[in-house]
Amino acid sequence: QLQLVDSGGGLVQAGGSLRLSCAASGRTASTVAMGWFRQAPEQEREFVAVTGGGSTNYANSVKGRFTIFRDSAKSMVYLQMNSLKPEDTAVYYCAADQSPTSSWGTSRFYRFIDYWGKGTLVTVSS
Repeated sequence: QLQLVDSGGGLVQAGGSLRLSCAASGRTASTVAMGWFRQAPEQEREFVAVTGGGSTNYANSVKGRFTIFRDSAKSMVYLQMNSLKPEDTAVYYCAADQSPTSSWGTSRFYRFIDYWGKGTLVTVSS
C-alpha cells in the first residue's frame, strides 16, 4: 500500500507562484511514478505532470510554467507552479502509479491511477 499526503495549495494572484508538495509513504514509494492531476469545478480530472524512471511529462497547458521534481530520499514530489493563471484554479491531486510516465497524459488516464492524495485547492485570482 502507498499513502499520499498532498499540501501547499492556497490563494494567489495571477502571475504569482505556488509550490505543491506530496509526501509518499509505503514500501513501494520508490518504485512508482508520481505526479499531479487537477480538477476544476464541473470539469473532468486532467493530467498536469508526472515524474518517474528518469523522465518527466507535462500537459501542454502547463509546459514552461510548471516544474515537477522529486526528492527520492524523502519520498517527496513537488510541483512548482509559476506564472499562474485564473484557469489554473482547481483542486490538485497527487497521484502515484506503476504505469510509465508516457501513459499519464493519455485521455482520461486518471481512471487507471492506483493511488491518490486527498487534494489541495489552488485558487488564482485575476
